Amino acid sequence: MAKTSAIAKQRQRERTVARYAERRAALKEAVRRAEPGSDELAEAVAALGRLPRDASPVRLRNRDQSDGRPRGYLRKAGLSRITFRRMAHRGELPGITKSSW
Repeated sequence: MAKTSAIAKQRQRERTVARYAERRAALKEAVRRAEPGSDELAEAVAALGRLPRDASPVRLRNRDQSDGRPRGYLRKAGLSRITFRRMAHRGELPGITKSSW
């Protein structure tokens, strides 16, 4: 189980990313369309730099939905490898069977 503070910080980052997503996308589009070396480009880059660091989606971390574990995350299930294995053995995940050969 992850620390409660780490999970809370992640949730706060998710809210920050969502709050600034539209503004960030507009600024990135302005950077993309601006001519190299223009004042428009410099202003857009400066405005991007003034946004909070946590507004960047790169700072988000995939975490296990049940206990918040950040490592060993399986995207398809949204769980860590440990939780996935435990739930699969109990038969709690539909369509997942233990293989044997």
